[in-house]
Amino acid sequence: MRTLIICICVFTFFCCKNKSFNKTERVNSNTKNVSTTIYDSIINNPPKGMLWIPGGTFLQGAVPHDEIAMMHEKPQHSVSVDGFFMDITEVTNAQFSKFVEETGYITVAEREIDWEEMKKQLPQGTPKPHDTIMQPGSLMFKKTKTSVPNLYDFSQWWRWVIGVNWKHPSGVKSTLEGKENYPVTHISFEDAQAYCKWAGRRLPTEAEWEYAARGKKSNTMYFWGDDINILSKNANTWEGEFPVFNTFEDGYERAAPVKSYPPNSLGLYDMAGNVWEWTTDWYNINYYQELASTNTTTNNPKGAEKAYNPNNPYIQEKIIKGGSFLCSYSYCASYRISSRMGSSTDSSSEHIGFRTVATPDMLVKE
Repeated sequence: MRTLIICICVFTFFCCKNKSFNKTERVNSNTKNVSTTIYDSIINNPPKGMLWIPGGTFLQGAVPHDEIAMMHEKPQHSVSVDGFFMDITEVTNAQFSKFVEETGYITVAEREIDWEEMKKQLPQGTPKPHDTIMQPGSLMFKKTKTSVPNLYDFSQWWRWVIGVNWKHPSGVKSTLEGKENYPVTHISFEDAQAYCKWAGRRLPTEAEWEYAARGKKSNTMYFWGDDINILSKNANTWEGEFPVFNTFEDGYERAAPVKSYPPNSLGLYDMAGNVWEWTTDWYNINYYQELASTNTTTNNPKGAEKAYNPNNPYIQEKIIKGGSFLCSYSYCASYRISSRMGSSTDSSSEHIGFRTVATPDMLVKE
């Protein structure tokens, strides 16, 4: 799993060195097998805990006045998506618990580690770690005691903790008692996919996620507008000097219960901060450039055909969106709508979760 791979790599290296929110319905791929009557009935009676997101066209990517946008968020490009349902909140511990109870599913962070599989994602010749390290676990955040001059070296604030997983999210002895309404974390892409299959849902594409997060805001950096001064009232992020101290201005240092902050203009909660959310798209730093070069509107994009990240050449990454409680202005500022990051499909940590989507054609089969 990437979380342990990160630790191994660090050890090895040190040793060896929108135009607008368009409510005009698109009734193409998501509704081609659904009659008008059934379609209307479905969208007017959304599944419990979900909202209907009307299809439309928007500009995906960083808005022109976003001065801290990263290159992989550019350039903006025209995208259209069909209507879909989306979870109002991130999937919670209570919801994931029900899934596990009914299926007996074991998450990646709980499974024994297969060295033969792991070493395929490491530089050739990487020595096998000691058996005391090669045990199931996940990544936990740790504050540093002093200022960190190099914020690119994330090994300074992440540590691999054996025995940590979705059931023990804050440490080996921690439990979910009192945290039923918190977003489930320490979830890999594979885990999220398994939940979706059980629930009759799927993960959103990056375009769907960003379109839903933007809502009725056509040209702003954040889902509430452009005013950074009200960040703490709208999202669970890191205030203070990262990763040394947090001022708790937003009320939480780590994950917060879902619906702790105001929803976006469509009624979706935590589309900024709290925990990162998986999407189905491969992370490829050239993808936006390729889409923009066509000078056309892309319909229902599914992302790049393959992953490409020169900074992680051995790892196949999917895009995560929304940022987390660790995002600060000085570190990643990923509470911005266009923010995106790549994460290995077998990666898990205490700040990655997910939410699901469904389309009318999926629901009519139920």
